[in-house]
Amino acid sequence: MLQLDRLRIVQGDFTLTADLQVPGGVCVAVMGASGDGKSTLLAAIAGFLEPATGRVVWDGEDITGRAPAKRPIAMLFQDQNLFPHLTVQQNLMLVLRQRGRATEAERARVAEALAHVGLTGLEARKPGALSGGQQSRVAVARVLLQDKPLWLLDEPFAALGPALKQEMLDLVAREAADRGATVLMVSHDPADAARIAPLCLLVAEGAVTGPEDTRSVLADPPPALRRYLGG
Repeated sequence: MLQLDRLRIVQGDFTLTADLQVPGGVCVAVMGASGDGKSTLLAAIAGFLEPATGRVVWDGEDITGRAPAKRPIAMLFQDQNLFPHLTVQQNLMLVLRQRGRATEAERARVAEALAHVGLTGLEARKPGALSGGQQSRVAVARVLLQDKPLWLLDEPFAALGPALKQEMLDLVAREAADRGATVLMVSHDPADAARIAPLCLLVAEGAVTGPEDTRSVLADPPPALRRYLGG
């Protein structure tokens, strides 16, 4: 379970507060208008932003003071963060080791992760030789290799076409369910949220509230979300 305990994030004249709990093993959409603080919330949970007050607690343990790499968190970013000069295998191997020769066991783990995302045999390709969807799959494979219980998705599939985006969302949902991972997914598209996230957090007017039932919220959005969705 993820707990945001009286969390208060301050950036210049912008303040975002959150005091809530997210159950474990569920996919949760993070919804709100552009600029309301969705990515800011994820950055604070991941440890890239230090909160002014409050705590980030995972399974009863305060992780507020931990460095990002020491948190039980894997992130999927909008730009995938793949090194263009490295092969797929080399990009993924960075999760397992920073230097030195890869062991047979490590290569096997990379191959297994690629098999899970449908990229068997593409280890030697560089990102520039992959389609956008294939690059997204490499990024998902990297999350699998990290073996963390909390996944944070900051609209990693926004640049993909509708059909491919749905395919990637389904992939994430399936792999997260298989591992019992908790997923927080920033989304501007209500269809994405409804597709894989039974619960949602609402970010509006400087506060994060919820979680609430996603389909109920989308059927009767609160005023701030209704204005954003144009209903």
